[in-house]
Amino acid sequence: MRITKSLIVILSCFLALPATAADIKAGEQKAQACTACHGPQGNSGNGQFPSLAGQQALYLEAQIKAFKEGARKNPMMGAIAAGLNDEDIDNLAAYYASQKPKSAGGDQKLAQQGAAKFNMCMGCHGSSAEGRGVFPRLAGQQPDYIVKQLKDFKAGTRKGGPMSAMAANLSDDDIKALAAYLGSL
Repeated sequence: MRITKSLIVILSCFLALPATAADIKAGEQKAQACTACHGPQGNSGNGQFPSLAGQQALYLEAQIKAFKEGARKNPMMGAIAAGLNDEDIDNLAAYYASQKPKSAGGDQKLAQQGAAKFNMCMGCHGSSAEGRGVFPRLAGQQPDYIVKQLKDFKAGTRKGGPMSAMAANLSDDDIKALAAYLGSL
């Protein structure tokens, strides 16, 4: 009887595993269409678009699905995500998560001011802004992109649970300093 119970436990563990692992190479192929906005290997050089390199796979999956379902609004991303199936999304997320992120740089004096503001972000985004699970990597993002996102959270035009409340407590100067700090990482 013990062998049977042990066998059942072992088999149930294997059944709980995903049927296939994400294919990074397939994600790399799919990502060719993303390079124009998100940069080579997902390192954006344009403040209008986020860097995806080193981003949390769970976060990327959730965001692409939110664009696909219309929960997150962006005409370009919505149209692109609409053409992706779950396997494509998993593969893209795995590819970008495996890429080495780069620092976007930023005004060093402003970054020093922003470092003090970052403490309130650590709980979700990690002590080095590396991201955690469904919470995005902020380290190395283009400062202009961070500024826009924080202002959108503050204005309520982007929804994101606690982010609206967190952003509501930031002045425009705080936002610029925090963005400079995150970009410098």
